[in-house]
Formats: sequence, structure tokens, C-alpha cells
Amino acid sequence: MFILQPGIAHEGAMAGAQLFVHALLPYLLPYIILTQWLLKMPTKQRITKPWRRFVKAYILGSFGGFPVGAVTVSEMKKNGELSQKQSAFLLAACHAPGPMFIIGFVGTELFGQISLGWKLLAAIHIANILFFLIALLFLSRDTHTASDLLQPTPKQIKAPLLEALKESSNVIILVATTVIFFSSLGMVLSTVLTSAFTVDMGIAKTIALSFFEMTSGVQSATDHFFGQPIFPFLIAAIISMNGLSIHMQVTVIAKSASIPMIPYYLGRIWSVALVPIIFYIIY
Repeated sequence: MFILQPGIAHEGAMAGAQLFVHALLPYLLPYIILTQWLLKMPTKQRITKPWRRFVKAYILGSFGGFPVGAVTVSEMKKNGELSQKQSAFLLAACHAPGPMFIIGFVGTELFGQISLGWKLLAAIHIANILFFLIALLFLSRDTHTASDLLQPTPKQIKAPLLEALKESSNVIILVATTVIFFSSLGMVLSTVLTSAFTVDMGIAKTIALSFFEMTSGVQSATDHFFGQPIFPFLIAAIISMNGLSIHMQVTVIAKSASIPMIPYYLGRIWSVALVPIIFYIIY
């Protein structure tokens, strides 16, 4: 399809690159660097109560944006702070868009109201915290001991900030490549669907882009549905669904730490079902 539609593929790739630079890079990169830096800072006491590690993962992961939660949980798993079961459930719970993205981009630029950005952010975190509390019930039965979690001993990092900058660059390149690729793929598919079937271009484009790349999906929804009563809740549903691009980013990062993915998929179903309802209630 890329070969048969080179102009459309190029247009989609350009749109994805522009969205990444405009909507993702300034809102995501500072959080990724800060999170990596905090996780790599040397600590005197490594054995802490489980709930403290869980709260640490949630605070660092959930407020950094996609895929900072996966980066946080994976790093804690590699450091020996989380067991495999704990990291699997926390990967699902510590997954939310960054406050700068929701309030700065979605609230200010898409909704035109900062207050709606705050309400959407609240709805996302209410759903996440409920899932986090349910996850704690399963994690309370985890039989891993402190000595189990401390194996293997992580290496000492002499320059945490430099190491954080290095690993943050790898994550941001992963985000950029997936956003550009899936934006291009979604644009080509929406064009093919519109040509093959009697489907409105705006609807087909929004559905295709939302399935593949969240940021492109919300931008398309804004272009075609802005001002309609369903528009805010459509944006909430698209952000909750995340898109294949973000799921691919999380999978790549989680697999590097051998974290099971089933709880993550269950968490995404939970978010898609619950976030638009909570947002509607507090809207």
C-alpha cells in the first residue's frame, strides 16, 4: 500500500513527525529524563516496604506520560525492587498520559478549555487508582521475599544524569519511530477504506488513526468532530484506547525486563470502559 500510495504515505509520515515534535517531544522528554535520573540516583536503604515501592512506581510512572510508566516499572524490575508479578500489575496501573500533554495540548489546544483538560486528567487517574487498588489485592499475596527482590545486585552508576540522558534518547527515538510509522500507516488505510467503501473520510480517518496512533487520532477527531456534543468523550475514548503505537512502545520496553503483558492488556480494557464514563460524570 505504501508503494501504491506514496503521496499519502508521505503525507501521513509528515503529519506524524509534526505531531511528535509539536505535541509529544516538549511534553514527554523532560519527564523521561527526570524519571530515569531519579531511578538511577544512589540510595542508602534498598529494602523498603512493598507499598512504598508501589507508590513510588505509580507517582513516577503515571505522571510522566506514555511510555514513562513502562520505563519506570522496567527500571525498578531490573534494579531488583519489583518481582515479576509485581512489575506485571504495576505496568498496567502505572500507565497514563502526562499532565503537560492532557492540560497543555488536549485541554488548551484541542478543547480550548484548561478546566476540561484537568477533568479528563482526573478521570484517567481515578480509573487508574481504582485499578491500582485492585492490583494491590493480588500483590498482597505475592510470596517473594526481600532477598529475592535484591537479586541480582544492580551495578553502581557513577553519573546518573548522563546515564539518564543516554537511556532517555533511546526511549524518545522509539516513540518517534512508532508515531511516524503508524501515522503513515493509518493515513494510507483510511484512504483505501474511503475509496473501497462508502464511508465518510473524516470518520474513516479518525477510526484508522485512533487505532494505530493516539496523537494523530485525537488531532483527526478535532479536525472532523470539533463542536459536536460527542467530541470531548470521543477524545477521552481515543486517549484511553492509546493506539497500537503506544502499545508497541510499552511492549518493547517491558520485554527488555521480561515483564508479562496480560495484566497490561486487562488494564487497557478497564481504561477504555471506565475513563469516558467517569469523564462524563464529572464533565
